[in-house]
Amino acid sequence: MRIAFILSIFLLRALTAPTQEPPAQIHKSAQTPASTQSPTYEKDIAPIILSKCAACHQPGEAAPFSLLSWQDVAKRASFIKDVIQRHYMPPWHADRQYSHFANERSLSEAEIALITQWIDNGAPQGKPVPILPPGVSQAPPGASAASHVPVVPIVPIPGTIYHRKPDLVLTATDSFRLAGDNTERFVVFKIPFELKDSASVEAIEFICSNKRLIHHANYAVQAVPDPHIDIKNTASFVNLTDDDRSKVDQYMPYRKIMAYYGGWIPGTSYEYFPKEFGWVMPRRGVILMTVHFAPSATDEGSICGVNLFFKRTPVTRPMKIISFGSGGIGEQQIEPIFYIKANTVQTFRLEVTNPSADQSLLYVWPHMHLLGKEYKAFITTPSGDTIRLVHIPEWDFRWQEIYRFKHPIRVPKGSVIHLECTYDNTKDNPSNPNSPPKNVFSMGDMRTKDEMMTLMMGFLPYKQGDENIDLE
Repeated sequence: MRIAFILSIFLLRALTAPTQEPPAQIHKSAQTPASTQSPTYEKDIAPIILSKCAACHQPGEAAPFSLLSWQDVAKRASFIKDVIQRHYMPPWHADRQYSHFANERSLSEAEIALITQWIDNGAPQGKPVPILPPGVSQAPPGASAASHVPVVPIVPIPGTIYHRKPDLVLTATDSFRLAGDNTERFVVFKIPFELKDSASVEAIEFICSNKRLIHHANYAVQAVPDPHIDIKNTASFVNLTDDDRSKVDQYMPYRKIMAYYGGWIPGTSYEYFPKEFGWVMPRRGVILMTVHFAPSATDEGSICGVNLFFKRTPVTRPMKIISFGSGGIGEQQIEPIFYIKANTVQTFRLEVTNPSADQSLLYVWPHMHLLGKEYKAFITTPSGDTIRLVHIPEWDFRWQEIYRFKHPIRVPKGSVIHLECTYDNTKDNPSNPNSPPKNVFSMGDMRTKDEMMTLMMGFLPYKQGDENIDLE
């Protein structure tokens, strides 16, 4: 779901040769040796599927079935051909003509043609290819050098969709039981930690034993260096919906030094910090994780936390996160007032000026709820230039994304950040949570039936030459 990455299982297949029979409809073709001109799964298709599809299509993630082996893919060959030719899968809702990103997971026309050719030829498995050393890549026949997928010997790791095991796993000490009364709930979990030393963070990933219960999650990593502040003997969580909200005051002593703030929404995977960019995990502190549980008709449990991946090189360019729009900077400046009338399609705009020094922008994270129809964000500079950030012509709440730029984008001092967001609050919107439509606005905990118009940005102070740094 977010950020394309490679999940190669060549080593796994080499160690455990498959014994499963191929699907009946392709049995004969699949067992016939492929010609040198015909693509095979092992040589040509696996690198594409494992790079562009397996992030979601693996056990424990959002997709309903796995695509980690030839058997998984071949038995769904006709279905796969249909959804890729219609560009329905892999899901990528950003307009590729408007801006380009490092983590694009949509298939190129050459890749679609190659997979189609393979399926039309009977979806042969072929012989396993040699495991290439890290960093060595191989272009599938018919694909351009710029569009090929690198082959890296990585085996899927249980509990993560990052390409390696986490260095640290932190979870809530208690699971939470969500009552099946169709009521949304907001819960703050406290996750304490004490490490031998601080560490430079390469990536952070939200994890949950039952992600389908989660509307969204935000987490603040709070440093608590003072040993006199007790980080353990306070409540493991506070239910903001059913409990006395004043109970969350016990966490106030922790809210002094924020090391990082991030989150998860449907469709995203992990937050990644390349090169010398990132943040430092403090030696001692707590993670205060606010989880918005969606309504459920049955009692269900979950336990949430984060995976942390550290890098050996130091973070010399610490990042910051800023939020614009509803729930963030400029909320009162949204025009017209952010109130979506029933039976209307309305567009709202926000303009916020960057008053500080030049900044380097690494990624943007747009967010709306179920009434969202179209989302556009761009920047105008003092010199009159327009910097395109992201355009999502057909918003889909189920598939959201952190859009990472290929190179840092310089945002000059005095630039204006623009949001233009359209909402469909009519009966023609199949995602409309209200039937008949009702007036909708953003307030309080911003429930699913409320709305949001938000842009989060990951940035840091600009340095000469930042725009030339490759972030892929």
